[in-house]
Amino acid sequence: MTNYTTQKSTYDKFPFIEVAPIHDTCYCGWDAINGQLNRSMCELGKGLRYLVIDCYSGVIDSEVKTALMQGVKHIKFVDTRDVMLSCEQINAFFRDDVTDDEIFGYRTRYHIDAYFDPNRIKHLHSELSGLDGDNVAVIYGVGAAYVAPRIDLLVYADMARWEIQMRYRRNEAWNVGVDNRDERASLKYKRGFFVDWRILDRHKKRLIEKWDYVLDTNKQNAPKMTAGEAVRHTLKQAVCRPFRVVPFFDPGPWGGQWMKEVCDLDREAINFAWCFDCVPEENSLLLKFSNALFEIPSIDLVFYQPHQLLGEAVYGRFGDEFPIRFDFLDTMNGGNLSLQVHPLTEYIQEKFGMHYTQDESYYIVDAEPDAFVYLGLKENVDPDAMINELEKSLDIGTFDAERHVGKYPVRKHDHFLIPAGTVHCSGKDSVVLEISATPNIFTFKLWDWGRLDLNGRPRPINIEHGRNSIQWERTENWVRENLLNKVKAIDSGDGWREESTGLHEREFIETRRFWFTKKTHHHTHNGVNVLNLIEGREVIVESPHDTFEPFVVHYAETFIIPACAREYTIRPYGEAEGKECGIIKAYVR
Repeated sequence: MTNYTTQKSTYDKFPFIEVAPIHDTCYCGWDAINGQLNRSMCELGKGLRYLVIDCYSGVIDSEVKTALMQGVKHIKFVDTRDVMLSCEQINAFFRDDVTDDEIFGYRTRYHIDAYFDPNRIKHLHSELSGLDGDNVAVIYGVGAAYVAPRIDLLVYADMARWEIQMRYRRNEAWNVGVDNRDERASLKYKRGFFVDWRILDRHKKRLIEKWDYVLDTNKQNAPKMTAGEAVRHTLKQAVCRPFRVVPFFDPGPWGGQWMKEVCDLDREAINFAWCFDCVPEENSLLLKFSNALFEIPSIDLVFYQPHQLLGEAVYGRFGDEFPIRFDFLDTMNGGNLSLQVHPLTEYIQEKFGMHYTQDESYYIVDAEPDAFVYLGLKENVDPDAMINELEKSLDIGTFDAERHVGKYPVRKHDHFLIPAGTVHCSGKDSVVLEISATPNIFTFKLWDWGRLDLNGRPRPINIEHGRNSIQWERTENWVRENLLNKVKAIDSGDGWREESTGLHEREFIETRRFWFTKKTHHHTHNGVNVLNLIEGREVIVESPHDTFEPFVVHYAETFIIPACAREYTIRPYGEAEGKECGIIKAYVR
């Protein structure tokens, strides 16, 4: 096996944010959780009290509901599924958003009420009004805060989207209001992406300030609970300093071997194709209590502190969405990615209800001598002939990519810009840091080299969407002039230099590369910064005014500097002191 590093990995797979001592209380295990809930309900006084436990999708009821029913003292336990519309009604209601497409739906505009039968809720409220005495009624499940006639204590059972996807794959979870646990994971993910998660995020945002407790059941049979104020206080602290989200890794049909060594992953795994190390919509945050690591979705930080995290201009443009995505694509000793294209903004808005598209770039972190990238089209390409050959490839299983698509050698630290509408594909034997806008699902595969996915199924091809998205004028001359290593010197000083490496003028992300042996000064300019250490063992990020604690970053780690952190410095640290290091920084123009 090829060795891709000569040093022991320092990559931190479980970065965390420290919880302040005044909030350092975390209840671990169902006995402790139920005991605290019972005490809290008693402290509310006499009479009928409502314990409302609202849930994100993916919570496993067979564990959570059962534990609460057995441990919480109550006179009535209501499961919100009992007041939802029928499965058939929900499917019919969301048919236009879910669609019959294998991958793509339409981003729903609906809210939490769309799942529920108002007559059933009315009947429930009438039934609950007949309860009296010194008792507790528990309202449990997705939308519990919407269903409950009153909230006396609110618990929110949150769930990281990456774990939801794993539960889809293991047939442990299904979509809201329907029992489709045996449906393919990709179809459950599509429905989650376009419908469930949109609705539940809208619902969650209205509740964050009201959380009395937050429940973490991301690890089965290892539940944790903490006060909502502890979570809110920690999120407020996080947006004042550098932080990292928890990366997750996934194999793929083209995956490589580089991340196993550099990120210290399971050497027995078949491969690792992706490292999602800054996709806040799907990543987690770990909050460190003295007795536990508590996991919440990192998107909660975006929802709760968008102005401070993103900055006013970025927030005004994108709302409470994190617009910049960093992830690794590892093809070392692997294969080519699919030949693909992303839609233009007009197309993604019209067809899928998304506000902006996936402009992106490939920053080459490492590469073998024979590595390459496909980018743009050949001169004088015939669009009809190319589309015809792509359609035939579905039957005959072959396609001559090099006849139609430009192919370029790659070297470490090259940067290839890929505005939406540009045909592209990273080749084997490289590691790409993909810097892009966030709508990650909108990749139109044109050709996948005749292979199957890891489940033995062909990956869906989207030639018709591709035909409508390819910008045919982006041929080799245009690519060389606009997309290949557009590096420009910006500034320099004692022990450092700054370069612009893109992105293309059609894209809203700017990237700057810094090489340094000494301290470099940076300013967020009131917008969020996302950075990765592309060269060097480790660096330290510090505040010139001591507004946050020093923050150590290791090779290949992505980190976020919130807008309100304002000024920061970066310098080589530890074994890297006196040696040249490099970072790539992205921000919204």
